[in-house]
Amino acid sequence: MRTKITFALLFLNAALFAFIFYFEREWRQLERVQETRLRVLDASATDIRRLEIAGLPEPIVLERRGEDWFVAAPFGWPANPHAVKRILNELVFLEREASFTRAELERNGATLADYGLDQPALTLAFTPAGAENSATPPAPVTLRIGAETKTGNRLYVLSPEGDRVLVVKRSLADSLRVTLDALRSENLFTIPVFEVRSFSVQAAAANNLRVRVRREGNRWSLETPILARASRPTTELALNALSTLTASSFPPPASADPTRTGLASPALRLTLEGNGRRETLLIGAPTDPASPPAPANADREYFAKLEDRDAIFTTAIPSALIDTLVRAQENLRDRRILDLEGRVVSSLTLRAPGQPELSLQRLEGASSGGDAGNWQIVRRDPGAGGSTTLPADAGAVNRLLQHLTLLEAQEFRSDAPSAADLENWGFNRPEREITLIASGPGTAAPGSPAAPPLVLQLGMAAENGGPVQAKLAHQDFVYRVPNSILAETPVAPRLFRDRKLRELPAGAQITGVSLVRLADNATIWTHALREGETWSGSLAREEPARRGAIEALLAQLRQLTARSIIATEFTRSTFLAGEERPWAYRLETTVALGSGAGVQTTTHTLLLSERTGGGSQLAGAEDLNVVFLVEIPLMDALWTLVYGDRDPGAPVAPATGAPPATP
Repeated sequence: MRTKITFALLFLNAALFAFIFYFEREWRQLERVQETRLRVLDASATDIRRLEIAGLPEPIVLERRGEDWFVAAPFGWPANPHAVKRILNELVFLEREASFTRAELERNGATLADYGLDQPALTLAFTPAGAENSATPPAPVTLRIGAETKTGNRLYVLSPEGDRVLVVKRSLADSLRVTLDALRSENLFTIPVFEVRSFSVQAAAANNLRVRVRREGNRWSLETPILARASRPTTELALNALSTLTASSFPPPASADPTRTGLASPALRLTLEGNGRRETLLIGAPTDPASPPAPANADREYFAKLEDRDAIFTTAIPSALIDTLVRAQENLRDRRILDLEGRVVSSLTLRAPGQPELSLQRLEGASSGGDAGNWQIVRRDPGAGGSTTLPADAGAVNRLLQHLTLLEAQEFRSDAPSAADLENWGFNRPEREITLIASGPGTAAPGSPAAPPLVLQLGMAAENGGPVQAKLAHQDFVYRVPNSILAETPVAPRLFRDRKLRELPAGAQITGVSLVRLADNATIWTHALREGETWSGSLAREEPARRGAIEALLAQLRQLTARSIIATEFTRSTFLAGEERPWAYRLETTVALGSGAGVQTTTHTLLLSERTGGGSQLAGAEDLNVVFLVEIPLMDALWTLVYGDRDPGAPVAPATGAPPATP
């Protein structure tokens, strides 16, 4: 039974396959034949090289050059690919819905004039591509488009052979009845911004000086008239603005007089170079030369033309863009003095006349990203023939680096200064000389011969109230920079000293604190923990105010931080109220590290001044070799311990109804 079913299924599958192979294939072939019969044009319409449209206000000729379409008449201009594609699609898929021969018209007493085909409203002639290796060009194919049908959504078209009247959809005429503005491309430049490899500007106002900018990876650089860095944002903004320029109108040739358009000697010549191609735009005179210059945020119409085309047109250009292009050598130039983008500064040295040299070094293994990383101050002692180091405040160093990175020229003073100019601008004895060693893309390891240091010199000129000039030691360019850069680059180690002076490790314990008045060697407060005693237990007997002060004091001593550094050299006296005074107090802290027989005990000493001005108090640490202002919590805790017993407290309010006190 199962065998019979299997054979039956095999027979049915074979019959179905034969049906599909023989009959359905024949049906599809018949459909394709029928579809071909409905098509007005043959396969030549799929590869058209030239289109001519007559019956519009101006005859239009479109030509295909390579892969692109151009408007060949009434002027030479790139065509809008979308508008041309619509026309080509209409021709390829043009189908007749009905047709009748001219002989049938004559038998019915009708003529071509009855269908608007004696003088057609539109005439379309296209030239297909010729056969390969054929010396004879193909003949053009002409379609004459007549009147609309009574229903209004169909057209009468005379076949290319001229022997048959066809009824087609009116979308063909709609695609042909386009304005010249819609048929031409809007953009002047066809090279996209990302493809531009170089950009040059030649301005008549600058004695035809040619400025050329070239892209190198993500950077732009000036090649002529000087070798310098170009501003990437400004250059790319100018290129983006140029890419959006469009042709506003095409004046008739009679009105395009070279003396009126200014294109005989253009005011600007702009050239973009891409991958194996270049485009040049000539900008002439304004269309309204009598009108005043437009504001920076407004546009103004100019006559213009592309160098490889004859068509003269007008275009609206923002006044800010014109100003950028006319003064391209200055406006496209990078105003940053130091090129630190993508590079990591490993050390910097500051020098000033009459002051010791200050060096800051990034510690090995420190993070190289952003504001992270540890720094140290290196102080050289010529007499001892060595150097000492101090921890530096990473925040202060990074602020200095930020000021240097963002330092910009307010004015380009000179690109080739004379020796007299350099002397007048103060470079014979610079106010600052800052040396940076940096590594990054394209450089070798810091300090190697392949990574030369950057030396920035700041000179103070005697003229104009003493503006500050800047230059790099290996370059001739001189810039005027803000005078504030001198205050932002102090040669003062104390301003870069790390304010975190001491931090006890997690296993360390403060076992004793002693506060002594040095004038009479009197102990103000002292306590040493006995074995097994804790600070919380020992302070339980203190008054709340003193207990809070001692707890704050212990917290400050565990992590000693300066509000600001006064001096990076410890001194035996302090300078207060205009005179030298001895230290007023000694604060000793005993610290134990370890347990059992391995306990190590260390004593740290702080010398303190009297509190001055109500908001500051000096401290000095000989082992840290520093004098600093203590933080507010430590200052308040010391005040409570020293003067707490003398504080009368808040004034008592008089009782209700009591007479006011008499003086």
